[in-house]
Amino acid sequence: KKYPTPEEALTQLKADGYSRIALVSLDVIPGMEYSYVKAVFNEYKEQFKTMTCGTSLMYWQGQEEQSDDVAEFIKAVSSQFPKLGKDEALLLMAHGTPHVSNAYYSVIQAKLDALGYKNVYVYTVEGWPSLEDVVPKLNNANVKTVTLMPIMMVAGDHAHNDMAGKDSDSHKSILESKGFKVNTYLHGLGENKNIRAAFVERANDAWDALQGKKDADADHLKMMK
Repeated sequence: KKYPTPEEALTQLKADGYSRIALVSLDVIPGMEYSYVKAVFNEYKEQFKTMTCGTSLMYWQGQEEQSDDVAEFIKAVSSQFPKLGKDEALLLMAHGTPHVSNAYYSVIQAKLDALGYKNVYVYTVEGWPSLEDVVPKLNNANVKTVTLMPIMMVAGDHAHNDMAGKDSDSHKSILESKGFKVNTYLHGLGENKNIRAAFVERANDAWDALQGKKDADADHLKMMK
């Protein structure tokens, strides 16, 4: 099946006579892909009577009376956290990015700590912090058993191979070579009903702004109209 690019879809909508468009993102953080969404929005918004753009799953951090998307994300994803014993830890594997939004992973960690989640650590495949950065924390906390869990929309190649693969350079194998017992959770964020509900909220924000509701400039759409 061939799916249109955002540009192709918007061009077709214009040709079909649509004049009011709500653009919605399925990105987890406002990284490179979300920058692309915003670029598409800025390129096409003048071609329609009204166009709005929703935010990524995590965008606001509770500043200046905005919502705390990161805390909401943690609450949503924590529904799939295992119960941890005193010598157990949970490692949340994110993708990582060279984009400045990689800083969101530090914010997630800080929020986890502030919310009282002990021995829950964020690390990335292609960014900072890496698995190597987290291992000393596991040792300092006398952790013996680790559960690896992806915080990506789909448990795909990174989850099945980089995280849980049988090769010696997989995260599971690396941790086992260091003496840890390792469990893996091979489910993407898209399988979590709470995460899906949060994305529906983002879509509704973009839709409400399109409808011209009086609070449309607040919350997630304040910067994106």
